[in-house]
Amino acid sequence: MSRSRPTLATIAAALGVSRMTVSNAFNRPDQLSPELRERVLAKAAELGYAGPDPVARTLSRGRTGSVGVILDAPLTLAFSDPAAVELLHGVATVCEREELGMSLVPRIAGKDAELVKTALVDGFVVYCMAEDDPRRAAMLERRLPYALIDDHSDAAELTVNIDDRGAARTTVDHLVALGHRRFGIVLGWDNPHATAAEALRAMEYHVDRERLSGWRDGLQAAGIDWERVPLGSAPGFGSETGRTAGGRLLDRAERPTAIVCTSDVMALGVVEAARQRGLEVPAQLSVTGFDDIPAAVHAGLTTVRQPHQEKGAAALRLLLDRTTTQASVLLPTEFVPRSTTAPPPHAHR
Repeated sequence: MSRSRPTLATIAAALGVSRMTVSNAFNRPDQLSPELRERVLAKAAELGYAGPDPVARTLSRGRTGSVGVILDAPLTLAFSDPAAVELLHGVATVCEREELGMSLVPRIAGKDAELVKTALVDGFVVYCMAEDDPRRAAMLERRLPYALIDDHSDAAELTVNIDDRGAARTTVDHLVALGHRRFGIVLGWDNPHATAAEALRAMEYHVDRERLSGWRDGLQAAGIDWERVPLGSAPGFGSETGRTAGGRLLDRAERPTAIVCTSDVMALGVVEAARQRGLEVPAQLSVTGFDDIPAAVHAGLTTVRQPHQEKGAAALRLLLDRTTTQASVLLPTEFVPRSTTAPPPHAHR
């Protein structure tokens, strides 16, 4: 036979006291004598009452003590992508100091907006979101404070960014100075466009759009026809994405002598694709990344260093700062030339 769950009223009836007395024993112990509180707690334990429902308590107080981090990727990426791990570490550092919990709100097909609507959080840190993402509207409906990372500086009252466009241009300027004229570009996701120019016109992600714009700026300044720069893309964000997308560029009749990538992870995949085809990096192909993850240092990858941990920490600090209603933080980057870039093959002759 089923047994009904004991409630505050059950305990009150068993002791002959008011329901408020029982509630105070759990929520406002200073309102009762120690002896009476002990009697209430003992009876609650005897009847199997574990205490107030934490969700109900949260709703009554209007505060959860937790911040939501909206990811534009599956949950596994939060624990596998080096850049995402670093960013979440920055958020967690502030959470720890402020004694807050952290809830991850990932992408789940068909449930994206619902996860945002039902998350028990006091506000959101949003890490990279497309302009047409339905979760954006769901978040606004919640009327909770939020801070955007890797988005337009005017897309919200609180934003944290780097100069993606300027940083991306430094990689192209470096390669042009080495003598490269045949370029290829590698992006994540499965992009149907054949050229980088087509992808830029259709791009809905701020970071990719800014980096593409930076590469365009550098190539056009060097007199290279941007409209003809080939694009390699494949689903995902990992090294396999880079191997597949890079392979498509390297299998072209007129393969590029330099490939620029939107992340280090994908750049390392391009390096692997080159080696699988017997191409030497950097003697026959130069490759650049973006992020400066630990693996990039080990591989000698030319890249752009950005402060992932500080991105996460700065966003949450803005969210928690009750004196700040509008702020746009721009963090610094650094171009880091290493051993995956060199003059193109013809320059060695």
